[in-house]
Amino acid sequence: MDAPAPGSGEAPEDPFALHNSASAVLDDHGRVVGWSERAQEHLGYPPEEVLGRAASELLFDPGDRAAILGAAAACERDGGWSGILPVLHRSGRRVELGFRARAVIRAGADDGADDGIRAGAAREWFLVVAPAEEVLRWETDRSVLDGLFRRSPIGLSVHAPDLSVLRINRALARFTQLSAAEIRGRRIGDFLIGPDVKTIETRLRRVLETGAPLIFTEQPCRLRSDPDHERVVSVSAFRMQDPSGGILGVTQLVEDVTDRYRARRRLALLNRASTSIGTTLDLGRTTRELADAAVPDLADAVSVDLLESVARGEEPAREAGGPVRRMAVHSVVTEALRVMHAAGEQFHFDPRTPQARCLAERKSILEPVLRTSPGWYFRDQERRRRALGLEAHSLIVVPLTARGVLLGLLSLWRAERPEPFEEDDLTLAEEFAARAALCIDNARRFTQQHQAALTLQRSLLPQALPEYSAVEVAHLYLPADPATGVGGDWFDVIPLSGARVALVVGDVVGHGMHAAATMGRLRTAVHTLAGLDYAPDEVLSHLDDLVNRLAAEQEPAGHSPGQQIVGATCLYAVYDPTSRRCTLARAGHVPPVVVTSDGTVGVPDLPEGPPLGLGGLPFESAELELAEGSLLALYTDGLVEARGLDLDQGLEQLREVLSRPARSLEETCTDVQDALLPDHPPDDVALLLARTRVLAPEQIASWDMPAEPTAAARARHLTETTLTGWGLEELAFTAELVVSELVTNAYRYGGGTPLTLRLIRDRSLVCEVSDRSSTAPHLRRARTTDEGGRGLFLVAQLTERWGTRYTREGKTVWTEFPLAAAAEGDSAAAADLVLNR
Repeated sequence: MDAPAPGSGEAPEDPFALHNSASAVLDDHGRVVGWSERAQEHLGYPPEEVLGRAASELLFDPGDRAAILGAAAACERDGGWSGILPVLHRSGRRVELGFRARAVIRAGADDGADDGIRAGAAREWFLVVAPAEEVLRWETDRSVLDGLFRRSPIGLSVHAPDLSVLRINRALARFTQLSAAEIRGRRIGDFLIGPDVKTIETRLRRVLETGAPLIFTEQPCRLRSDPDHERVVSVSAFRMQDPSGGILGVTQLVEDVTDRYRARRRLALLNRASTSIGTTLDLGRTTRELADAAVPDLADAVSVDLLESVARGEEPAREAGGPVRRMAVHSVVTEALRVMHAAGEQFHFDPRTPQARCLAERKSILEPVLRTSPGWYFRDQERRRRALGLEAHSLIVVPLTARGVLLGLLSLWRAERPEPFEEDDLTLAEEFAARAALCIDNARRFTQQHQAALTLQRSLLPQALPEYSAVEVAHLYLPADPATGVGGDWFDVIPLSGARVALVVGDVVGHGMHAAATMGRLRTAVHTLAGLDYAPDEVLSHLDDLVNRLAAEQEPAGHSPGQQIVGATCLYAVYDPTSRRCTLARAGHVPPVVVTSDGTVGVPDLPEGPPLGLGGLPFESAELELAEGSLLALYTDGLVEARGLDLDQGLEQLREVLSRPARSLEETCTDVQDALLPDHPPDDVALLLARTRVLAPEQIASWDMPAEPTAAARARHLTETTLTGWGLEELAFTAELVVSELVTNAYRYGGGTPLTLRLIRDRSLVCEVSDRSSTAPHLRRARTTDEGGRGLFLVAQLTERWGTRYTREGKTVWTEFPLAAAAEGDSAAAADLVLNR
């Protein structure tokens, strides 16, 4: 069989094997007395040329005489020798050969003696020869094999086909605490515990069956000699075969890579923590992400506790004392969750606990063995007993500190994992906590800012809506998801003169404090404009001017004058319960939905109008007549676009919900929220529902009269008669004075146009005098020498409110008397005012 080529990677055969080596025999005098065919192949001499001749004269160069004599001397001394010698080929070239020489004794020849045997025996030398290169390779392989078993730092074990141990090297023997003789014939289960034995044997059998090697496969294992420490080993294995292909067994190489594995795992844990912690700016979710990231790779149970001020999103207290709030807890041991404080609980740490010391000293604490640290759960002995019953045996407590500020602490326990925490684990936990603390502080700062913006936003919105005679109202308001920031949506219900009411919904572009502040300014402006009794289209025109001014004030340097950074949409509606008419105008806002009393749902065709802030474009109003009990729904676009639907789809869903059988308005708001809104809408949502009411005819009295000198007297008579019929005799005198003054002014300054007197009995008494003049009355204080000028001053003193509103036909001067004012003494006060006029 040919030897493998150098560098082929295959193990060479034994060069001195029978089928590979050459052999020769020398007698005691150095003459060749035996010569094999392989010897002729190596040196070229046929047997007849060498037999009987001295080997030193034929086969060796004279220059190599010293080496030859040295080998011969060693043979004489030791009875044998092995080594490399140069030999002459028949062609004359020198050939390096490896020799193995052994002395053999041959019996003497028969010389005719009586015993038939020569008196002495002859000694001869049996030589086995192979090419030196092959011998050197063979010896190298033998040295490598010896090194693997004696000096290699990597464990090696040789197993029979039944996986019993044939031999292990010294590196592996150190863990068995057995001698080589005791190891032979044992099984893997004699050294390892747990399911690790089954895993290894399954893999080795697969190698035996398939011949496919096992390469650097990592797996955990625990030694019977050290069961409390889990190790990680890298296993490689290959099948052993004889030259004929017979299976001899399997050899495995075992390397302890525990430190490398743990370092890699720690790095991977930090990388995962960097990506999984702080995905949002929600404080609760960030702490839960911290707890989830630490279990089970680092600990079996984790809790995250923040100082109470931090948990509320406030600035941390200077002192570390005081209560903490459990923000998150996670454990692979289910029972542990019943022992530990639950998320959301507020409590104090006993001063003797490691957690209290960690907060006070702001230093990490490592308790490798909890049983030697009796104060770890000192405050609650029952919890401590139950925790020890779960075999919690090791603890790490790390402060959560960011930007030099203490936020809370992170506690990590081990129970199921047998090995205690080490210094490397503490280092990892500190790095882990440092990264997490920055995310927690960012979330805290955002929570603080978001709560401030939310407080501002809510303070600018109506806190409660009173009862109105014109409509029954309910509202739904949901702020945007905290990640988006507060927005500028608002709604309002504003009482107007004549028992009317204004319904308003608006939306400022953008999010954050700026949007909330802008919303507050616009809402205040709407109240002012509503108080002036402007028509809806005029209100939007004035708001458009205001938004333009705000944009000009906030325009940053470098922006073109036409580029606006403030914008808004608005829907303004005025409903009159005496005429059942509703006048609406919108500025870029989504249209309202109207549900009639018979259940028909529709979207009225209103002129859209441009969004507020474009400037210079007109707004138009539309008028609807609504039957009593009609439902008017005003809302912002966040309601119909919250689930990613387009406007038409969202409107269709809203119409479907509103078309359901009549329920209370609050229940309808809930139905709309359930159907259209996710848990955390991406934009603010405002919904205002108003069910219309109508004043009964007996609550209204109206008269047309010509502008003539007797108009005031007739008005007083009609007022006194009507109020008596309504049971409001106590207000009659005061009302007569006011009506007389208003009619007199209309007669004097109305240009002779006809007058209209209307009385409305609602939550207050409303007196209105209308004419077709646009002359605006105004209040002034008359001097003592003036003959007149005190009429409106008298009206202002006797009424709760008064004002003027303009219509297409002219104007109406209105006053309101609180019905509670019909107390005894009010008429006397009115008389005094008249006498002092």
